[in-house]
Amino acid sequence: MLRCVVIDDESLAREVLEGYLNRVDFVGSIRQFGNARDALDYLKSHEADVLFLDIEMPEMNGIEFLKTLPQPPLTVFTTAYRDYAFEGFELGVIDFLLKPIAYPRFWLAIEKIRDFLALKEQNARLEDRPADGPLGAVFVKSGVQRIKLQFEEVTYIQGLKDYAIIHTDTRKIVLKGSIKAMQDIFPPSHFVRVHKSFIVAVSRVARIERNRLVINQNQIPIGRNYKEEVEKLFVQKR
Repeated sequence: MLRCVVIDDESLAREVLEGYLNRVDFVGSIRQFGNARDALDYLKSHEADVLFLDIEMPEMNGIEFLKTLPQPPLTVFTTAYRDYAFEGFELGVIDFLLKPIAYPRFWLAIEKIRDFLALKEQNARLEDRPADGPLGAVFVKSGVQRIKLQFEEVTYIQGLKDYAIIHTDTRKIVLKGSIKAMQDIFPPSHFVRVHKSFIVAVSRVARIERNRLVINQNQIPIGRNYKEEVEKLFVQKR
């Protein structure tokens, strides 16, 4: 049962999110705060699983607030400003909801949180021993299962907190480990780091849109420090 905290200086925005959360059967508790400082005091002595965090707030904004937390819960940014999405990924947020928030889009964020937490509990890990395949492969050990993961299956990898989420066309695998550790495993001839929190399979990129890549309708941000290298790579491949 998820313990959720909603932080937003607009009372209507808080009420909308609380109403949505009350419709989720695996949400156990909901706490509302109209400012970041009261929420910070609460979190010093209480645990939370998920934060729904507004960005534009007086005194302390959501970005400043998140940076003060030594071990922040899974965080969903809620804001009327689209430009904050990329900064959110830099801070390791799991999703970004643009106001006004429609229930179907909110539910996608809830599913993403549920899937991440469920997959994390499987305690999967990559084995060191390589496996055969056109581009190579590795075995993923999850409980008593050993699953062969072909590198050509992978579309992109996202770093989130102390975990890496490997995305394929049909499934997701959550592994304990950093995005840097994944970069050392996946062949650099076919995978490229495009952001502090993302590695993509070069062949699976459908298009580039300003400061993002699109893979299977998923928008992958291009980090400022990677932009020049990414543009050179994809221009050369056209």
